[in-house]
Amino acid sequence: MPIATVNPANGELIRSFDAFGDDETERRITAAAETFRQYRTTPFEQRAAWLNRAADLLDEDRDTIARTMTVEMGKPIAAARAEAAKCAKAMRWYAARAEGLLADEYPDADDVHDSGASRALVRYRPLGVVLAVMPWNFPLWQVVRFAAPALMAGNVGLLKHASNVPQTALYLEDLFHRAGFPAGCFRTLLIGSGAVEAVLRDPRVAAATLTGSEPAGRSVAATAADEVKKTVLELGGSDPYIVLPSADVAKAAATAVTARVQNNGQSCIAAKRFIVHADVYDEFAERFTEGMRALTVGDPLEEGTDVGPLSTEQGRTDLEELVDDAVERGAEVLCGARRPDKLGGGLENGWFYEPTVLAGITTAMRIHQEETFGPVATLHRVADLDEAVHLANDTPFGLSSNVWTRDAGEQERCARDLEAGGVFFNGMTASHPALPFGGVKRSGYGRELAGHGIREFCNVTTLWHGPEES
Repeated sequence: MPIATVNPANGELIRSFDAFGDDETERRITAAAETFRQYRTTPFEQRAAWLNRAADLLDEDRDTIARTMTVEMGKPIAAARAEAAKCAKAMRWYAARAEGLLADEYPDADDVHDSGASRALVRYRPLGVVLAVMPWNFPLWQVVRFAAPALMAGNVGLLKHASNVPQTALYLEDLFHRAGFPAGCFRTLLIGSGAVEAVLRDPRVAAATLTGSEPAGRSVAATAADEVKKTVLELGGSDPYIVLPSADVAKAAATAVTARVQNNGQSCIAAKRFIVHADVYDEFAERFTEGMRALTVGDPLEEGTDVGPLSTEQGRTDLEELVDDAVERGAEVLCGARRPDKLGGGLENGWFYEPTVLAGITTAMRIHQEETFGPVATLHRVADLDEAVHLANDTPFGLSSNVWTRDAGEQERCARDLEAGGVFFNGMTASHPALPFGGVKRSGYGRELAGHGIREFCNVTTLWHGPEES
Protein backbone atom coordinates (compact mmCIF):
# COMPACT_ATOMS: atom_id res chain seq x y z
CA MET A 1 0.00 0.00 0.00
CA PRO A 2 1.40 3.45 -0.92
CA ILE A 3 2.04 5.82 1.98
CA ALA A 4 -0.69 8.30 1.15
CA THR A 5 -3.83 10.05 2.30
CA VAL A 6 -6.70 9.00 0.04
CA ASN A 7 -10.11 10.32 1.08
CA PRO A 8 -12.33 7.20 1.30
CA ALA A 9 -15.45 9.32 0.91
CA ASN A 10 -14.62 10.17 -2.71
CA GLY A 11 -11.44 8.29 -3.64
CA GLU A 12 -9.43 11.50 -4.03
CA LEU A 13 -5.67 11.41 -3.45
CA ILE A 14 -4.91 14.20 -0.98
CA ARG A 15 -1.21 13.76 -0.34
CA SER A 16 1.45 11.10 -0.83
CA PHE A 17 4.75 10.52 0.94
CA ASP A 18 7.99 8.84 -0.02
CA ALA A 19 8.91 5.95 2.25
CA PHE A 20 11.97 6.48 4.39
CA GLY A 21 15.16 4.99 3.04
CA ASP A 22 17.50 2.87 5.11
CA ASP A 23 19.59 5.89 6.14
CA GLU A 24 16.64 7.85 7.58
CA THR A 25 15.26 4.79 9.35
CA GLU A 26 18.70 4.12 10.85
CA ARG A 27 18.98 7.73 11.98
CA ARG A 28 15.68 7.53 13.83
CA ILE A 29 16.46 4.20 15.50
CA THR A 30 19.81 5.61 16.60
CA ALA A 31 18.15 8.71 18.04
CA ALA A 32 15.64 6.59 19.95
CA ALA A 33 18.30 4.32 21.41
CA GLU A 34 20.52 7.24 22.45
CA THR A 35 17.62 9.14 23.97
CA PHE A 36 16.58 6.15 26.05
CA ARG A 37 19.89 6.14 27.93
CA GLN A 38 19.07 9.49 29.51
CA TYR A 39 15.27 9.43 29.40
CA ARG A 40 15.01 6.24 31.45
CA THR A 41 16.25 8.16 34.51
CA THR A 42 13.94 11.15 34.03
CA PRO A 43 11.77 11.61 37.16
CA PHE A 44 8.10 10.65 36.97
CA GLU A 45 7.20 14.25 37.76
CA GLN A 46 8.94 15.47 34.61
CA ARG A 47 7.44 12.75 32.40
CA ALA A 48 4.01 13.59 33.77
CA ALA A 49 4.47 17.29 33.07
CA TRP A 50 5.32 16.56 29.44
CA LEU A 51 2.42 14.13 29.04
CA ASN A 52 -0.07 16.56 30.59
CA ARG A 53 1.20 19.22 28.20
CA ALA A 54 0.63 16.82 25.30
CA ALA A 55 -2.95 16.34 26.51
CA ASP A 56 -3.48 20.11 26.64
CA LEU A 57 -2.11 20.53 23.11
CA LEU A 58 -4.31 17.72 21.84
CA ASP A 59 -7.35 19.42 23.30
CA GLU A 60 -6.36 22.61 21.50
CA ASP A 61 -5.84 20.72 18.24
CA ARG A 62 -8.99 18.60 18.54
CA ASP A 63 -10.96 20.00 15.62
CA THR A 64 -7.97 20.03 13.28
CA ILE A 65 -6.75 16.51 14.00
CA ALA A 66 -10.33 15.20 13.95
CA ARG A 67 -10.73 16.47 10.41
CA THR A 68 -7.40 14.91 9.44
CA MET A 69 -8.51 11.52 10.77
CA THR A 70 -11.85 11.73 9.01
CA VAL A 71 -10.27 12.63 5.68
CA GLU A 72 -7.67 9.88 6.03
CA MET A 73 -9.86 6.95 7.09
CA GLY A 74 -13.50 8.04 6.96
CA LYS A 75 -14.80 7.98 10.54
CA PRO A 76 -17.66 10.42 11.26
CA ILE A 77 -16.32 13.77 12.39
CA ALA A 78 -18.12 13.61 15.75
CA ALA A 79 -16.47 10.26 16.47
CA ALA A 80 -13.09 11.69 15.48
CA ARG A 81 -13.44 14.55 17.95
CA ALA A 82 -14.47 12.08 20.64
CA GLU A 83 -11.40 9.96 19.89
CA ALA A 84 -9.10 12.94 20.35
CA ALA A 85 -10.77 13.79 23.67
CA LYS A 86 -10.40 10.18 24.83
CA CYS A 87 -6.69 10.25 24.06
CA ALA A 88 -6.19 13.39 26.13
CA LYS A 89 -8.07 11.74 29.00
CA ALA A 90 -5.83 8.67 28.84
CA MET A 91 -2.70 10.82 28.85
CA ARG A 92 -3.83 12.59 31.99
CA TRP A 93 -4.81 9.29 33.61
CA TYR A 94 -1.33 7.83 33.17
CA ALA A 95 0.39 11.09 34.07
CA ALA A 96 -1.43 11.04 37.41
CA ARG A 97 -1.07 7.32 38.20
CA ALA A 98 2.06 5.91 36.56
CA GLU A 99 4.35 6.42 39.53
CA GLY A 100 1.94 4.55 41.79
CA LEU A 101 1.37 1.77 39.29
CA LEU A 102 5.12 1.21 39.03
CA ALA A 103 5.94 1.66 42.70
CA ASP A 104 8.31 -0.83 44.30
CA GLU A 105 6.56 -3.91 45.65
CA TYR A 106 7.56 -5.56 48.92
CA PRO A 107 6.93 -9.27 49.58
CA ASP A 108 5.62 -10.52 52.90
CA ALA A 109 8.26 -10.19 55.62
CA ASP A 110 8.13 -13.90 56.44
CA ASP A 111 8.78 -14.78 52.80
CA VAL A 112 11.70 -12.35 52.66
CA HIS A 113 13.21 -13.97 55.75
CA ASP A 114 12.62 -17.44 54.33
CA SER A 115 14.54 -16.45 51.17
CA GLY A 116 17.58 -15.70 53.28
CA ALA A 117 17.44 -11.96 52.62
CA SER A 118 17.58 -9.05 54.99
CA ARG A 119 15.23 -7.31 52.61
CA ALA A 120 13.84 -7.86 49.10
CA LEU A 121 11.63 -6.00 46.69
CA VAL A 122 10.36 -5.91 43.12
CA ARG A 123 11.10 -2.92 40.91
CA TYR A 124 9.70 -2.08 37.45
CA ARG A 125 12.33 -0.79 35.05
CA PRO A 126 11.83 0.25 31.38
CA LEU A 127 12.89 -2.09 28.59
CA GLY A 128 14.06 0.48 26.05
CA VAL A 129 13.01 1.15 22.46
CA VAL A 130 9.56 -0.29 21.71
CA LEU A 131 8.31 -0.63 18.12
CA ALA A 132 4.58 0.05 17.74
CA VAL A 133 2.90 -1.28 14.58
CA MET A 134 -0.50 0.37 14.54
CA PRO A 135 -3.71 0.26 12.45
CA TRP A 136 -5.76 2.92 10.75
CA ASN A 137 -9.16 2.41 12.37
CA PHE A 138 -8.47 4.43 15.54
CA PRO A 139 -5.38 6.25 14.32
CA LEU A 140 -4.92 8.36 17.46
CA TRP A 141 -6.31 6.12 20.19
CA GLN A 142 -4.48 2.93 19.22
CA VAL A 143 -1.17 4.79 19.40
CA VAL A 144 -1.84 6.81 22.56
CA ARG A 145 -2.96 3.78 24.55
CA PHE A 146 0.51 2.38 23.90
CA ALA A 147 2.51 5.61 23.99
CA ALA A 148 1.13 7.16 27.19
CA PRO A 149 2.00 4.22 29.48
CA ALA A 150 5.23 3.41 27.63
CA LEU A 151 6.58 6.95 27.93
CA MET A 152 5.53 7.20 31.56
CA ALA A 153 7.36 3.92 32.27
CA GLY A 154 10.57 5.39 30.83
CA ASN A 155 10.50 3.63 27.47
CA VAL A 156 10.79 5.34 24.09
CA GLY A 157 8.71 4.56 21.02
CA LEU A 158 9.06 4.04 17.29
CA LEU A 159 5.75 4.22 15.43
CA LYS A 160 5.13 2.33 12.21
CA HIS A 161 1.58 3.47 11.48
CA ALA A 162 -0.76 2.21 8.78
CA SER A 163 0.19 3.54 5.36
CA ASN A 164 -3.18 5.24 4.78
CA VAL A 165 -2.92 7.54 7.84
CA PRO A 166 0.51 9.17 7.39
CA GLN A 167 -0.60 12.66 8.38
CA THR A 168 -1.99 11.40 11.68
CA ALA A 169 1.26 9.52 12.26
CA LEU A 170 3.36 12.63 11.69
CA TYR A 171 1.01 14.67 13.88
CA LEU A 172 1.63 12.31 16.81
CA GLU A 173 5.39 12.71 16.54
CA ASP A 174 5.01 16.48 16.42
CA LEU A 175 2.57 16.46 19.36
CA PHE A 176 4.99 14.75 21.73
CA HIS A 177 7.86 16.96 20.59
CA ARG A 178 5.84 20.15 21.13
CA ALA A 179 4.91 18.89 24.59
CA GLY A 180 8.58 18.87 25.58
CA PHE A 181 9.61 15.22 25.32
CA PRO A 182 13.19 14.81 24.07
CA ALA A 183 13.23 14.43 20.28
CA GLY A 184 14.15 10.74 20.30
CA CYS A 185 11.38 9.72 22.71
CA PHE A 186 8.78 9.21 20.01
CA ARG A 187 9.57 8.97 16.32
CA THR A 188 7.39 8.03 13.36
CA LEU A 189 8.77 5.69 10.71
CA LEU A 190 7.23 6.23 7.28
CA ILE A 191 7.99 2.74 6.04
CA GLY A 192 6.05 -0.02 4.36
CA SER A 193 5.11 -3.27 6.05
CA GLY A 194 7.98 -5.03 4.31
CA ALA A 195 10.49 -2.95 6.28
CA VAL A 196 9.11 -3.86 9.71
CA GLU A 197 11.10 -7.06 10.10
CA ALA A 198 14.47 -5.33 9.77
CA VAL A 199 13.51 -2.74 12.40
CA LEU A 200 12.30 -5.42 14.81
CA ARG A 201 15.50 -7.43 14.33
CA ASP A 202 17.65 -4.41 15.16
CA PRO A 203 19.34 -5.19 18.49
CA ARG A 204 18.55 -1.69 19.77
CA VAL A 205 14.80 -2.42 19.57
CA ALA A 206 13.77 -4.20 22.76
CA ALA A 207 10.13 -5.14 22.13
CA ALA A 208 7.11 -4.61 19.91
CA THR A 209 3.39 -4.06 20.16
CA LEU A 210 0.97 -4.58 17.29
CA THR A 211 -2.70 -3.91 16.79
CA GLY A 212 -3.98 -5.23 13.49
CA SER A 213 -4.84 -8.29 11.48
CA GLU A 214 -4.08 -11.86 12.42
CA PRO A 215 -1.58 -12.31 9.54
CA ALA A 216 0.29 -9.17 10.58
CA GLY A 217 0.34 -10.38 14.17
CA ARG A 218 1.68 -13.77 13.18
CA SER A 219 4.48 -12.13 11.19
CA VAL A 220 5.58 -9.80 13.98
CA ALA A 221 5.27 -12.52 16.61
CA ALA A 222 7.37 -14.93 14.54
CA THR A 223 10.15 -12.39 14.04
CA ALA A 224 10.09 -11.35 17.69
CA ALA A 225 10.19 -14.99 18.81
CA ASP A 226 13.20 -15.60 16.59
CA GLU A 227 14.89 -12.61 18.24
CA VAL A 228 13.54 -13.51 21.72
CA LYS A 229 11.81 -10.15 22.16
CA LYS A 230 8.66 -9.33 24.08
CA THR A 231 5.47 -8.62 22.11
CA VAL A 232 1.90 -7.59 22.84
CA LEU A 233 -0.68 -8.38 20.15
CA GLU A 234 -4.24 -7.10 19.80
CA LEU A 235 -5.69 -8.74 16.71
CA GLY A 236 -9.14 -9.40 15.28
CA GLY A 237 -12.44 -9.99 16.98
CA SER A 238 -15.85 -11.44 16.22
CA ASP A 239 -17.52 -10.34 19.41
CA PRO A 240 -20.80 -11.94 20.46
CA TYR A 241 -23.72 -9.88 21.73
CA ILE A 242 -26.00 -12.17 23.72
CA VAL A 243 -29.57 -11.12 24.57
CA LEU A 244 -31.51 -13.24 27.08
CA PRO A 245 -35.18 -13.07 28.14
CA SER A 246 -34.67 -10.95 31.27
CA ALA A 247 -33.00 -8.17 29.26
CA ASP A 248 -34.46 -4.75 28.53
CA VAL A 249 -34.92 -5.66 24.88
CA ALA A 250 -35.62 -2.13 23.65
CA LYS A 251 -32.43 -0.83 25.25
CA ALA A 252 -30.44 -3.85 24.12
CA ALA A 253 -31.54 -3.33 20.51
CA ALA A 254 -30.82 0.40 20.53
CA THR A 255 -27.37 -0.16 22.05
CA ALA A 256 -26.73 -2.97 19.56
CA VAL A 257 -26.95 -0.53 16.66
CA THR A 258 -24.18 1.64 18.11
CA ALA A 259 -22.18 -1.43 19.12
CA ARG A 260 -22.22 -2.69 15.54
CA VAL A 261 -21.65 0.47 13.50
CA GLN A 262 -19.24 2.41 15.74
CA ASN A 263 -16.36 3.63 13.60
CA ASN A 264 -18.32 2.60 10.48
CA GLY A 265 -18.29 -0.96 11.82
CA GLN A 266 -14.50 -1.08 11.60
CA SER A 267 -13.62 -1.90 15.18
CA CYS A 268 -12.14 -5.09 16.60
CA ILE A 269 -14.39 -4.75 19.67
CA ALA A 270 -17.55 -3.90 17.72
CA ALA A 271 -20.30 -6.44 18.39
CA LYS A 272 -20.67 -8.55 15.26
CA ARG A 273 -22.69 -11.68 16.08
CA PHE A 274 -26.04 -11.03 17.75
CA ILE A 275 -27.10 -14.17 19.60
CA VAL A 276 -30.68 -13.83 20.82
CA HIS A 277 -32.87 -16.15 22.90
CA ALA A 278 -35.93 -17.41 21.02
CA ASP A 279 -38.31 -15.84 23.54
CA VAL A 280 -37.18 -12.31 22.62
CA TYR A 281 -35.70 -12.90 19.17
CA ASP A 282 -38.56 -11.49 17.09
CA GLU A 283 -38.81 -8.28 19.12
CA PHE A 284 -35.08 -7.75 19.12
CA ALA A 285 -34.71 -8.49 15.41
CA GLU A 286 -37.43 -6.01 14.49
CA ARG A 287 -36.10 -3.22 16.70
CA PHE A 288 -32.47 -3.81 15.72
CA THR A 289 -33.19 -3.97 11.99
CA GLU A 290 -35.25 -0.79 12.13
CA GLY A 291 -32.43 0.95 13.97
CA MET A 292 -29.86 -0.15 11.39
CA ARG A 293 -32.12 0.85 8.52
CA ALA A 294 -32.65 4.33 10.00
CA LEU A 295 -28.95 5.23 10.07
CA THR A 296 -27.73 8.04 7.84
CA VAL A 297 -24.95 7.01 5.47
CA GLY A 298 -23.01 9.84 3.90
CA ASP A 299 -20.21 12.37 4.05
CA PRO A 300 -18.31 11.75 7.31
CA LEU A 301 -17.47 15.45 7.54
CA GLU A 302 -21.18 16.25 7.90
CA GLU A 303 -22.38 16.43 11.51
CA GLY A 304 -25.50 14.34 10.90
CA THR A 305 -23.74 11.36 9.36
CA ASP A 306 -23.95 8.11 11.32
CA VAL A 307 -21.97 5.85 8.99
CA GLY A 308 -19.20 6.94 6.66
CA PRO A 309 -17.25 4.95 4.08
CA LEU A 310 -15.04 1.92 4.56
CA SER A 311 -11.42 3.00 4.87
CA THR A 312 -10.23 1.34 1.65
CA GLU A 313 -11.75 0.00 -1.53
CA GLN A 314 -10.29 -3.43 -0.75
CA GLY A 315 -11.96 -3.34 2.65
CA ARG A 316 -15.34 -2.87 1.02
CA THR A 317 -14.64 -5.63 -1.47
CA ASP A 318 -13.71 -8.02 1.33
CA LEU A 319 -16.92 -7.17 3.18
CA GLU A 320 -19.05 -7.61 0.08
CA GLU A 321 -17.54 -11.03 -0.56
CA LEU A 322 -18.50 -12.20 2.94
CA VAL A 323 -22.07 -10.94 2.54
CA ASP A 324 -22.45 -12.38 -0.97
CA ASP A 325 -21.17 -15.76 0.18
CA ALA A 326 -23.68 -15.80 3.03
CA VAL A 327 -26.59 -14.82 0.79
CA GLU A 328 -25.64 -17.41 -1.83
CA ARG A 329 -25.68 -20.04 0.92
CA GLY A 330 -29.14 -19.07 2.15
CA ALA A 331 -28.78 -16.14 4.54
CA GLU A 332 -31.80 -13.83 4.78
CA VAL A 333 -31.19 -10.13 4.17
CA LEU A 334 -33.21 -8.07 6.67
CA CYS A 335 -31.72 -4.79 5.48
CA GLY A 336 -28.80 -3.46 3.46
CA ALA A 337 -26.41 -5.85 1.69
CA ARG A 338 -25.61 -3.35 -1.04
CA ARG A 339 -23.81 -0.16 -1.88
CA PRO A 340 -25.93 2.93 -1.27
CA ASP A 341 -27.14 4.94 -4.22
CA LYS A 342 -28.01 8.62 -4.68
CA LEU A 343 -25.28 9.92 -2.39
CA GLY A 344 -24.18 12.62 -4.85
CA GLY A 345 -21.54 15.29 -4.39
CA GLY A 346 -18.74 13.00 -5.53
CA LEU A 347 -19.56 10.49 -2.79
CA GLU A 348 -20.61 7.98 -5.45
CA ASN A 349 -16.87 7.36 -5.86
CA GLY A 350 -16.42 6.63 -2.16
CA TRP A 351 -16.26 3.21 -0.51
CA PHE A 352 -19.65 3.15 1.18
CA TYR A 353 -21.72 0.13 2.23
CA GLU A 354 -25.18 0.14 3.71
CA PRO A 355 -25.75 -1.02 7.30
CA THR A 356 -26.71 -4.65 6.89
CA VAL A 357 -28.45 -7.30 8.98
CA LEU A 358 -28.33 -10.97 7.96
CA ALA A 359 -30.28 -13.81 9.55
CA GLY A 360 -30.29 -17.56 9.03
CA ILE A 361 -26.52 -17.91 9.38
CA THR A 362 -25.09 -21.43 9.13
CA THR A 363 -21.68 -22.94 9.75
CA ALA A 364 -21.23 -23.38 5.99
CA MET A 365 -20.95 -19.61 5.52
CA ARG A 366 -17.59 -17.84 5.68
CA ILE A 367 -19.18 -15.11 7.79
CA HIS A 368 -19.69 -17.66 10.58
CA GLN A 369 -15.94 -17.78 11.26
CA GLU A 370 -14.42 -14.69 9.64
CA GLU A 371 -14.42 -11.16 11.03
CA THR A 372 -16.76 -8.68 9.36
CA PHE A 373 -14.93 -5.35 9.36
CA GLY A 374 -17.74 -3.04 8.37
CA PRO A 375 -21.41 -2.28 9.19
CA VAL A 376 -22.67 -5.86 8.79
CA ALA A 377 -24.41 -7.77 11.61
CA THR A 378 -25.45 -11.41 11.81
CA LEU A 379 -28.51 -12.51 13.82
CA HIS A 380 -28.68 -15.91 15.51
CA ARG A 381 -31.70 -17.47 17.27
CA VAL A 382 -30.85 -19.78 20.20
CA ALA A 383 -33.02 -21.91 22.46
CA ASP A 384 -31.23 -21.38 25.78
CA LEU A 385 -28.12 -20.08 27.52
CA ASP A 386 -26.14 -23.25 26.83
CA GLU A 387 -26.59 -22.80 23.10
CA ALA A 388 -25.79 -19.10 23.37
CA VAL A 389 -22.48 -19.72 25.15
CA HIS A 390 -21.55 -22.51 22.73
CA LEU A 391 -22.22 -20.29 19.71
CA ALA A 392 -20.43 -17.32 21.27
CA ASN A 393 -17.31 -19.45 21.75
CA ASP A 394 -17.53 -21.06 18.31
CA THR A 395 -15.02 -18.67 16.76
CA PRO A 396 -11.23 -18.51 16.55
CA PHE A 397 -11.36 -15.06 18.16
CA GLY A 398 -11.78 -14.05 21.79
CA LEU A 399 -11.48 -10.30 22.19
CA SER A 400 -14.57 -9.15 24.05
CA SER A 401 -18.24 -10.03 24.53
CA ASN A 402 -21.55 -8.45 25.50
CA VAL A 403 -24.33 -10.08 27.53
CA TRP A 404 -27.75 -8.64 28.24
CA THR A 405 -29.43 -10.27 31.24
CA ARG A 406 -30.65 -9.18 34.66
CA ASP A 407 -30.23 -12.68 36.05
CA ALA A 408 -27.23 -12.90 38.40
CA GLY A 409 -26.83 -16.61 37.79
CA GLU A 410 -26.68 -16.11 34.03
CA GLN A 411 -24.16 -13.32 34.48
CA GLU A 412 -21.92 -15.56 36.58
CA ARG A 413 -22.21 -18.38 34.03
CA CYS A 414 -21.13 -16.06 31.21
CA ALA A 415 -18.31 -14.59 33.29
CA ARG A 416 -17.05 -18.13 33.87
CA ASP A 417 -17.51 -19.67 30.43
CA LEU A 418 -17.21 -17.02 27.70
CA GLU A 419 -13.81 -17.23 26.02
CA ALA A 420 -12.95 -13.55 25.77
CA GLY A 421 -10.75 -10.90 27.32
CA GLY A 422 -13.79 -8.98 28.50
CA VAL A 423 -17.45 -9.61 29.34
CA PHE A 424 -19.65 -6.50 29.35
CA PHE A 425 -23.08 -6.88 30.96
CA ASN A 426 -26.06 -4.77 29.86
CA GLY A 427 -23.94 -2.41 27.79
CA MET A 428 -21.49 -2.38 24.91
CA THR A 429 -17.78 -3.07 24.96
CA ALA A 430 -15.63 0.02 25.37
CA SER A 431 -12.05 0.69 26.38
CA HIS A 432 -11.09 2.88 29.34
CA PRO A 433 -7.65 3.76 30.74
CA ALA A 434 -8.46 2.09 34.09
CA LEU A 435 -9.52 -1.27 32.59
CA PRO A 436 -7.12 -3.81 31.05
CA PHE A 437 -7.80 -4.48 27.38
CA GLY A 438 -6.88 -7.49 25.24
CA GLY A 439 -7.98 -10.91 24.12
CA VAL A 440 -7.39 -14.65 24.00
CA LYS A 441 -7.20 -17.25 21.24
CA ARG A 442 -6.46 -15.63 17.87
CA SER A 443 -7.34 -12.21 19.18
CA GLY A 444 -3.83 -11.99 20.57
CA TYR A 445 -2.08 -11.88 23.92
CA GLY A 446 -0.89 -9.40 26.50
CA ARG A 447 -2.86 -6.44 27.80
CA GLU A 448 -3.03 -2.73 27.15
CA LEU A 449 -4.27 -0.01 29.51
CA ALA A 450 -4.54 0.03 33.30
CA GLY A 451 -1.64 -1.18 35.42
CA HIS A 452 -1.35 -4.32 33.32
CA GLY A 453 -0.61 -2.26 30.21
CA ILE A 454 2.10 -0.07 31.70
CA ARG A 455 3.90 -3.11 33.11
CA GLU A 456 3.94 -5.07 29.83
CA PHE A 457 7.09 -3.31 28.65
CA CYS A 458 8.91 -3.25 31.96
CA ASN A 459 11.74 -5.37 33.29
CA VAL A 460 10.18 -6.84 36.44
CA THR A 461 13.33 -6.85 38.56
CA THR A 462 13.89 -8.72 41.81
CA LEU A 463 16.21 -6.87 44.23
CA TRP A 464 17.60 -9.10 47.03
CA HIS A 465 19.84 -8.01 49.87
CA GLY A 466 21.82 -10.55 51.84
CA PRO A 467 21.70 -10.98 55.61
CA GLU A 468 25.03 -9.25 56.10
CA GLU A 469 23.28 -5.95 55.30
CA SER A 470 20.91 -6.24 58.24
